Amino acid sequence: MRTCVAGMVLALCASGCRQDPEQPARFVGEVRDSAGIRIVENPRPPDGSRLGWTIGPEPTLSIGGFDGDEPYLLHWAVDATRFRDGRIVVANGGTNELRVFDSDGVHVGTSGREGEGPSDFAALTGVETWPGDSIVAWYTGAYGMAFYDTDGNFGRTFVLQSRESVNWDRPRLHAVRPDGTLLSTRDVEDLDSAIVEIWTSDGVSSASMGAHPAEEILISGDRGQGRTLRRLAYSRQLVTGLWGDLVVASHNSRYEIMAYRVDGSLDRIVRRDHVLGSPTEADREPFVEEQLSFFEGADIPEFMVQAARQEFETVPMAEFFPAFSSVMGDAAGHLWVEEYESPREDRPGTQWTVFDPEGHALGFVETPEGLEIYEIGEDYILGRVKDELGVESIQLWPLERSG
Repeated sequence: MRTCVAGMVLALCASGCRQDPEQPARFVGEVRDSAGIRIVENPRPPDGSRLGWTIGPEPTLSIGGFDGDEPYLLHWAVDATRFRDGRIVVANGGTNELRVFDSDGVHVGTSGREGEGPSDFAALTGVETWPGDSIVAWYTGAYGMAFYDTDGNFGRTFVLQSRESVNWDRPRLHAVRPDGTLLSTRDVEDLDSAIVEIWTSDGVSSASMGAHPAEEILISGDRGQGRTLRRLAYSRQLVTGLWGDLVVASHNSRYEIMAYRVDGSLDRIVRRDHVLGSPTEADREPFVEEQLSFFEGADIPEFMVQAARQEFETVPMAEFFPAFSSVMGDAAGHLWVEEYESPREDRPGTQWTVFDPEGHALGFVETPEGLEIYEIGEDYILGRVKDELGVESIQLWPLERSG
């Protein structure tokens, strides 16, 4: 294997300090090339340090509330995206509708509904802008996609279909690439690995990143007599996302970002120093309560909730916590990696490590507490929050990239 030092990052932030907002520093790291694959090794930014980017003290726009007209009453707003003219499209999963709001947050139209017709949705899960300022939405009920024009008029739909044509391995769409191709994953039979694929805008599989380890699953029994599959508490899993023109597909058992080209070949590996923590029995109850929180607001008999509690209380623990939680590319080509927060930690917000387009760690950025981020633009962050009563709002926060 050919290994050579290709370069060194030249700037270093003083330990424990805040970086100069006029000159965001890269941390000393090693870059090398191995058989055409770029490998970037990064140290961990100093504890307490922050990249000199700032998020406004309050959102510039908030859509949703406790009362008001129906379009503003959001329920299970699973995704949102923003047009260049400032309009925001919200995927309201509770009603399987796409609700469109202008740049001032005023409702201007609704598309789709719950059903099985060509322009209907079953289990709406995502929405993105499509090249040419159209809208594409996807849903898991039929593993399909629907396209709308800028005025919300229905255009066409199709269903992603895997090569094997088996129901349980249907592709699940995760993101739309800038060129209109699609990123999806599909499970293998035991659910402990998944295949990552790229599809054309016509629903044809064009490239594969291969099979990757997925959730940590404990399997008991055999195929002939039936098997039991149990997801470990604090299971590590496959994390996917987009990073500019690249596709990220990495298992979060270690702090290592695997980025692939659209043809399925590995482009780079980005690593960052990280010490894995291990869950203990003291972490059992927080895990149980988090799992049971998904039953809140649902019409589920109490005996079923208690049965679920008993199951979660006996689930085996993973050996280590995940190294990170999620990844998200922004409009400027940076990669944001969400730091995993264990039950023992109590951060005021969500902490991210931001990497530049080449894979060098720039530093930590902290986003507001409770903000589930759906999109990071050049100068904004778009996401969902819930208040103490569970009332949902889609919010737009200003982002200033200093330096």
